[in-house]
Amino acid sequence: MKFGVISARRAGTAIALAALLIALVWLVQFTGAYAVFTGGTVRKLPVYSVEREDKKIAITFDCAWGTEHTDAILKALEAEQVHATFFMVEFWAEKYPEYVKKIDAAGHEIGTHSATHSQMSKLSESEIRKELQTSSQAISSVTGKKVELFRPPFGDYDDLLVETATSEGLYTIQWDVDSLDWKNLTASEITLRIVGKVQPGSIILCHNNGLHTAEALPAVLATLKNSGYEFVPVGELIHRDHFTMDANGRQHAAS
Repeated sequence: MKFGVISARRAGTAIALAALLIALVWLVQFTGAYAVFTGGTVRKLPVYSVEREDKKIAITFDCAWGTEHTDAILKALEAEQVHATFFMVEFWAEKYPEYVKKIDAAGHEIGTHSATHSQMSKLSESEIRKELQTSSQAISSVTGKKVELFRPPFGDYDDLLVETATSEGLYTIQWDVDSLDWKNLTASEITLRIVGKVQPGSIILCHNNGLHTAEALPAVLATLKNSGYEFVPVGELIHRDHFTMDANGRQHAAS
């Protein structure tokens, strides 16, 4: 009799664990696919990189201040026939609409980098929505295209920010390769940092007004292309649906 009670308890425990596992799988795969179960909690993650069998990667440029080096960047991208993704702050897009047009006309992808470049994890949901909506509209009003990507300023985010962006139809994008070009590194230092860290599915972070970014680009692009890498915009790199995320923010196609 005692053995039967213990067996029943074990069976009940097994059933409960199985139900929990099924619930977790459902949660990760069907709640925006940003949910990652770690340390007993579920947190939301942006896309840092993408697990891929091919060698596709993306190079991105955050646009918040100035345009002094932007033409040189566009020229370097054109020379290597590379299409990149530019994340623009609303006040930048409004101040330089001619560059929004120029970047779009060159075939590059444009996402929002917020309206005011604030620390968005400190904002309320309504404030976040306003930042995302007005900044996306500032870009769309020039390009006529829907904005689908969002990069948080400073790389700062929390669950509310990612969830709100998802509800606005935006994929939240981070990076796994940081050029540190904003620190005014030399062209050689930028090149070595990028080339040494890239892997298939990487997202590279640069800035449109980095002091030596344009100077580094020819070597970066040529070296990686010669190594078999193919540059695509972020929107072509990521999985739009049926994917899971690991604890490092790396996207995986759902099995």
